Amino acid sequence: MGNLVLSVSGKGGTGKTTLVALLLKILTEENDGPVLAVDADPATNLPNVLGVQIQRTVGDVEKELRDKIQKGAISPDVSKKDLLEAWVYNTLVETKKFDLLAMGRSEGEGCYCSINYLLTQIIDAISNNYNITLMDMEAGLEHLSRRTDRDVDIMLVTTDGSNMAFETALRIRELTKEVRIELKRICLVGMQITPEKEAILKKKAADNSYELISVIPFDSSVSTFNTTGRPLLGLPRDSPSVVRAREIISNLELMRK
Repeated sequence: MGNLVLSVSGKGGTGKTTLVALLLKILTEENDGPVLAVDADPATNLPNVLGVQIQRTVGDVEKELRDKIQKGAISPDVSKKDLLEAWVYNTLVETKKFDLLAMGRSEGEGCYCSINYLLTQIIDAISNNYNITLMDMEAGLEHLSRRTDRDVDIMLVTTDGSNMAFETALRIRELTKEVRIELKRICLVGMQITPEKEAILKKKAADNSYELISVIPFDSSVSTFNTTGRPLLGLPRDSPSVVRAREIISNLELMRK
């Protein structure tokens, strides 16, 4: 199963980051092998939800390199790839259970396609060192048009049960085909769904031939942890959301034990 890439997409506010944290909790507690978590959302909320402190993001080092190039502060003899790679590795936060790479936001002006290409190569090389890479993607559809999901094996798309979120999930599935992202599997996940909404969501998914892999119910523990700022990795094993997340991992056959 090595080097599998799993991404979580969806409309903003539908629980993407929460789902990533839940899946990471299961993978790190019950799975064998290293896991890389990538926060690809410029909002960079995943570190807070996981209780991890970050000093710099990939966007920070990308901007620093662009600034140095503009100022002529880098010798032509210096390999920009080697320099950027070293800086990116320095942003990688290592914990006992997983490693975290925060992409952040690049604010550099102008076109630096060569730097973006180097970044893609470097991040691909980093993810190859892990059995599983779990990505919290930018909300909405823009990341798909940029093909930032091109190497993803499995995509989970979140919805909160609202019609707008479900329509976004449908559009995400359509876009993966339009931009020719070759996914092995794309599945819908209902987040914080009440029993009343669950039946409606199941029917909508079935009517649109959209695989609904799980419905994670409203969980007061998640709400309490988020309100008090406690890392979701500390949720009880019998928490309803954790139980459903474990079912997702099992369904996707991500367990190695």
